[in-house]
Amino acid sequence: MENLKIASDNYVAFTFFIGTMAMMASSVFFFFELNNTSKKWRTSVLVSGLITFIAAVHYYYMRGYNLQTGESPTFFRYVDWILTVPLMCVEFFLITRKAGAKLSLLWKLIASSLVMLVTGYFGETIDRGNSVLWGVISGAAYFYIFYLVWYGEVAQLAQTAGQQVAKATRILGWFVLVGWAVYPLGYILGTPGGLFGVQLVSDPTKAMHAMDIVYNIADAINKIGFGLVIYSLSRNDE
Repeated sequence: MENLKIASDNYVAFTFFIGTMAMMASSVFFFFELNNTSKKWRTSVLVSGLITFIAAVHYYYMRGYNLQTGESPTFFRYVDWILTVPLMCVEFFLITRKAGAKLSLLWKLIASSLVMLVTGYFGETIDRGNSVLWGVISGAAYFYIFYLVWYGEVAQLAQTAGQQVAKATRILGWFVLVGWAVYPLGYILGTPGGLFGVQLVSDPTKAMHAMDIVYNIADAINKIGFGLVIYSLSRNDE
């Protein structure tokens, strides 16, 4: 796998490679900064490092799989998301914990993220003929997370946790609103249901390549960005 070369016009493999390097560098940074982080934020920064490290390892294998087969590593991508997206949701619980966040909020966030991912996987791989239905269920779980972060328990707790926590929560909320919205776009490009029954890309191979590039760019921005917001919070609210 290490000897596989990336052609200059293979943008899919190139984004896998860049994603691997960017997220590995981020995880090293977060881990090295743990000793310089105040105790109350150390777990949050550690989780940020775990998110990018897990993603870097998966991206390394996904790059090799894509180069060897020319196919989209959908299964491995969802394995990565099953591990990293709930951890991103855990960050909301960790930063609002001092304001009284309860374990019930943590389980709501984790459960919603798992429903979002499992139903998305069904629609993208197992039951593609009903991809629109699975996409709607996945979208409903996404909007529930969005509600919790913007208007529900997370938002309410953040307002009582201090100015810096409230600011960080708003920024992370924008990642959920804008950054995470890229994933449904990739889902639409890569499934036969398309957008309300209209397939945006007629060539399945081009659709697969477009989906992978969209996912790769979104992953790097969202996961690294999440971590940097947490890191900034740990420095501004010591």
